[in-house]
Amino acid sequence: QVQLVESGGGLVQAGGSLRLSCAASGRTLSSYAMGWFRQAPGKTREFVAVINWTAGRTYYADSVKGRFTISRDNAKNTVYLQMNSLKPEDTAVYYCAAGPFSTRHTEYNYWGQGTQVTVSS
Repeated sequence: QVQLVESGGGLVQAGGSLRLSCAASGRTLSSYAMGWFRQAPGKTREFVAVINWTAGRTYYADSVKGRFTISRDNAKNTVYLQMNSLKPEDTAVYYCAAGPFSTRHTEYNYWGQGTQVTVSS
């Protein structure tokens, strides 16, 4: 069993930055990759980024590449999503998830409760 708790969301102006955190607990964390997804009202859940716990391998959606950075602190069992140059279209509820190294949200086993990110123009 894996528990995930996100934090760090909020309201920011376009061009600003936010850092999301995902605190994870569970015995077999190293067995999972950690992904960030987002869901805007009326839209399907969208892949943002994923990181492998051990090797630190990462992959990003094209829409955030060069602006967002995913990282992890193994000692703290925490994954971060640094979001820079935010745009209004980044507005969504952001979720972290544990599962395989995948862009497909249906393949992830565990989910956090989500944190709201709102970018004003």
